[in-house]
Amino acid sequence: LFIYCGDLKVVSKRCCSSLVDKYAVHVDNPPSIPTLTTSYVHGISSHSLLSSTVDQCLQRSVERHPDREALVFMQNGMRKTFAQFYQDTAAGLLAVGLKRGDRLGMWGPNIYEWILMQFATAKTGIILVSVNPAYQLQEVEFALRKVQCNAVVCPTQFKTQRYCDMLRQLCPEMETASPGGIKSSRLPDLHTVIVTDSQQPGALHLKDVMQAGSSQHYQQLQDLQKKLSCDDPINIQFTSGTTGKPKGATLSHHNIVNNAYFIGARIGYSWKKNVRICLPVPLYHCFGSVGGGMVMAVYGTTVIFPSTGYDGHANLVAIEKEKCTFMYGTPTMFIDMLSQPDLAQIDFSSVEGGITAGSPCPPEVIRKVINATGAKEMLIGYGTTENSPVTFCGFPIDSMERKTETAGCICPHTEHTEWLGYCVMLEYWKDDEKTQECITKDRWYKTGDIASLDGYGYCKIEGRIKDLIIRGGENIYPAEIEQFLHTHPQIQEAQVVGVKDERMGEEVCACIRLKAGQECTAEEIKAYCKGKLAHYKVPRYVTFVQGYPLTVTGKVSDMKQYESCCNRDNEIIIKNKQFR
Repeated sequence: LFIYCGDLKVVSKRCCSSLVDKYAVHVDNPPSIPTLTTSYVHGISSHSLLSSTVDQCLQRSVERHPDREALVFMQNGMRKTFAQFYQDTAAGLLAVGLKRGDRLGMWGPNIYEWILMQFATAKTGIILVSVNPAYQLQEVEFALRKVQCNAVVCPTQFKTQRYCDMLRQLCPEMETASPGGIKSSRLPDLHTVIVTDSQQPGALHLKDVMQAGSSQHYQQLQDLQKKLSCDDPINIQFTSGTTGKPKGATLSHHNIVNNAYFIGARIGYSWKKNVRICLPVPLYHCFGSVGGGMVMAVYGTTVIFPSTGYDGHANLVAIEKEKCTFMYGTPTMFIDMLSQPDLAQIDFSSVEGGITAGSPCPPEVIRKVINATGAKEMLIGYGTTENSPVTFCGFPIDSMERKTETAGCICPHTEHTEWLGYCVMLEYWKDDEKTQECITKDRWYKTGDIASLDGYGYCKIEGRIKDLIIRGGENIYPAEIEQFLHTHPQIQEAQVVGVKDERMGEEVCACIRLKAGQECTAEEIKAYCKGKLAHYKVPRYVTFVQGYPLTVTGKVSDMKQYESCCNRDNEIIIKNKQFR
């Protein structure tokens, strides 16, 4: 049995041949014989891992399908063929002083410039930092400082998010700095801000950057291609764990290229013709950037973006108008789609299937999606950002029970007891302690999730050990919210838990103990959070308590009883809303 061994592109014998039949599952097709007798499974495949860089994958698709649409943005009508997309040069990034190994933060919603930066940075060896577009001032400062961002690309604003204004608050030096020459006291590594849609003091306009490359920079770009390795770090994705603030999961070309390759192979993109993917999920998530952007590069698929920010009805319009063959979405997105009043009038005749991931999906939701759209090849994907992200995924021809009750079958070249394989991230950026907490010396990644395997290698997620709230696909770390709530002058102590919600999967509930003699309302707590925390982190429910169950050392021992109380309260609140 051969495996990907550590960080090297070599293979080694892991166990003797007598164990192969017992623990290995061939996963090029759905397994038909139950062979597993333990909780360990290894997905073997006749398809080798790719050793390509991101740019090499895109180049091959450009050569095969130059005139095929690569990207469609419904909101502004932008369409790019593969040839047109590849012509949008990356040399300008070198021209403004960025170099291989620098970190460039992309901060914004699903706009063309986001995916342009994804591939331009990969071509130049610059590490793309995916910054959550909902981050507020404190959150973005933490993210940029954590990975020592040298550059930030963003639009002027989107909805209530005023990106340039927030950057000016962090870097007042922008007002007097020359573009590309920022020297910030709060963000000492940041020297370049690039704005996608306007001219701002101290910042460069993206269109000028893209035109800045000279023959010297083009030559430099060509020389770089000979030096880039598939093992190079290329993407930093922020993810939450069980303690501390978000950490920068560092992924390589090898990670995301192969994950996209095997996602596409599992779904059938390698042989399907004219694949058109409706992609409403955010690009700053691996689901969007790998499952969408990288799959486009590897398989030459067309990706349709229904809207800049999520809009359930826009998904339906995109599916019908653009004749989408596959739909992506978190469970919450599919729930929203099912609730659209004109659902029955939408033409779903082009739809073959879809994939849902990001948070656990109720079986009934998958059944309803299949019945409403005719998407017989619906799949559930499971994984983590640290694993590039998919480690389990269903097959299009799986039974309805497997489609709805499991998270799919082990993926190729991946071992499961915890996780081991090509997909495991390199590290949490410059955070050895947190890296060692979840990755063993043998390169096993420990998820903290509780799961079971059947004899065929299909996984069922039973629960999570991690104290992590997943709201509509967004990972929320309770301690981060608790730390913020403790800055409220009337709060003595706060504990944050996730409570079940039919639409979002989970909602945030804050259990608050006020200081003696103080009074406060739930509305005041929410108002305090608004504009200081990303909107999805603001507690939906606030309950006031007199104390918490404590251990002998004075630590909170068990918040489950508060979660249960909140669940009962939620039911009453929901019923009251319905009665109104």
